[in-house]
Amino acid sequence: MVTVYGIKNCDTVKKTLAWFADNGIEARLHDYRVDGIDADFLAQVEPLFGWQELVNKRSTTWRNLDDATKQNLDQQTALALLLQQPTLVKRPIVLGGSKPLIGFNAKSYTDLFCGSKRGLMKNSIITLAHELIRRPSISLLDF
Repeated sequence: MVTVYGIKNCDTVKKTLAWFADNGIEARLHDYRVDGIDADFLAQVEPLFGWQELVNKRSTTWRNLDDATKQNLDQQTALALLLQQPTLVKRPIVLGGSKPLIGFNAKSYTDLFCGSKRGLMKNSIITLAHELIRRPSISLLDF
């Protein structure tokens, strides 16, 4: 199962959850506001994306920070700030697939989560077609 980390009110998180539902992929939401985040989670995702990518500089929380905090941000202070204010974590973070993702891009999600499924379906249809041509006496009910 895929876990989507974010905030349920976030439009991008809503889009992500809708995309998974539309594509028949089970996903659960880990809501930062309800479930929280801890240092272990940040230690897990920071090496995957880098601390700069984890900071959501488009958020209201970021805009409300004082300039000194924004200008003096480094790895240590950024991770401490993300722990204090989880709404600063860029969303969504998606874990549980073959590759971790941050943000939402429909094409990236399709390539990662549907590429192999579509390939398998295409191969199955081709195999079925070949069998029907090779053995015309069988019907689809035989499969």
